[in-house]
Parts: sequence; C-alpha cells; structure tokens
Amino acid sequence: MKERLVTIKNPAGIHCRPSGEILNVITRDFPDHCVEVTYEGETVEINGSILSLISLGLICGASALLRIEGPDEEKAIQQIGDLFEHVFDFPPQ
Repeated sequence: MKERLVTIKNPAGIHCRPSGEILNVITRDFPDHCVEVTYEGETVEINGSILSLISLGLICGASALLRIEGPDEEKAIQQIGDLFEHVFDFPPQ
C-alpha cells in the first residue's frame, strides 16, 4: 500500500467535475486498485463512486491522505495524487 499526503490546489476544491476526472482515471487506468481518501477523520473508498469523493468536502488548501493498494501502486499514487493537486481549468458552460 502506498500513501501520499495531497494538498488541494483547485480554487473551487474537489467538486463534481474534478471528482469525475479523478474517477475516470481510476476506472480507466487503475481498475484493480483500491483507492481511499481520508480527510478530517473520515475515510472513503472512491472506486466507482463520485458521491463518496464529493462528500468529503475537499476545499482549496485542504490536506488529505491518499492511499492506494494494487498491482501498480507507484504509478497510481503519482498519477492520482497529481490530479488531487491539479488546478482544473474548465471552460464556462
């Protein structure tokens, strides 16, 4: 199991669209991995559920612990952790 402390840098936090991007990478690139996030004492598994990630209420500046277990943990922790720290620039709808 790999762990990484991530700091949310997206100004709007991890809301629906960033959560969707993170979940897409997990399901596409790391389907055989268990991905958990802990924030303020609450731990959720985010495999397959956008709502579990949104429910954490990760705001800009928050630090969360990302845990990943699976066959390619090193690559997964790097790629998924980078997404948590990414500043998303979504075009206005």
